[in-house]
Amino acid sequence: MLKQRIVTALILAPLALIAILFLPIWWFEVVIAAVVGLGGYEWANMSGIKERPKKLLFMAAMFASCMLLALLVDSSVIWYQGQLHGLYQFILSIAVIWWIFSLAMISAYPRYSSYWRTSVKIRSLFGFLTLIPTWVGVVSLRTSLFEIDPLYGASLIFYVLGIVWAADIGAFFVGVKFGRHKLRPNVSPGKTFEGLLGGIAASFAIIAFAALHYQVEPSRIWLHLLIGGITVGVSALGDLNESMLKRCEGIKDSGRILPGHGGILDRIDSLTAAFPVFAFCYVIWMA
Repeated sequence: MLKQRIVTALILAPLALIAILFLPIWWFEVVIAAVVGLGGYEWANMSGIKERPKKLLFMAAMFASCMLLALLVDSSVIWYQGQLHGLYQFILSIAVIWWIFSLAMISAYPRYSSYWRTSVKIRSLFGFLTLIPTWVGVVSLRTSLFEIDPLYGASLIFYVLGIVWAADIGAFFVGVKFGRHKLRPNVSPGKTFEGLLGGIAASFAIIAFAALHYQVEPSRIWLHLLIGGITVGVSALGDLNESMLKRCEGIKDSGRILPGHGGILDRIDSLTAAFPVFAFCYVIWMA
């Protein structure tokens, strides 16, 4: 299993770097839409859709939704005079509301879950509320200030990846060593409050490095810490949300497409919350 994980990571990491750094924006949108589509296939399975043709149809609907957005909002006008296109802003706002609602569901689980866990349609809707804003968040960040610096948006994506991965590593080691109080044992028994705080603390190291690198004004560092803390906190919701749905469906992994890693969603669950929420905060406070 460890060998499989390493080999898979060694293959995927360079491909991800190439896509983020070198693909033209249109093809970048297509690639991210393909990832979202594959995630949609797995989400269909977590929603209770078992027939392969229906799962493929759900995957196609996810991909087509992203591409429709790309056509409605031409790549050259995603940002205009420092303002994100209104449609993308609206979708990111919906994402923030969705993750607040998701927090309420996770906090209450398994109470009130009977209202949604037995409905394939509602759980499928959760997939659209989760994955489509992920695409919008990633594309919005990648295209930020593109006319001035084509790689600035890539640095924003790496920033989000850095703080989320640092939080995951910090949460793991702090949770193993000091974890005593379970975060949501009914959803994910291994996660603790101590681990969450350790993850946030670890992410602050990346935030501090980025602030120094970009020479952020001292008076605005608190804003970077606030947005980073929110992003890391909500990334834990992405993880817990997927765990909750898998628990409802009685499955361990979202899929088997990545040898040694499980499914696409098992690798990007925290990012499905982190990217749209960070992009929303970036648009409101930092752009």
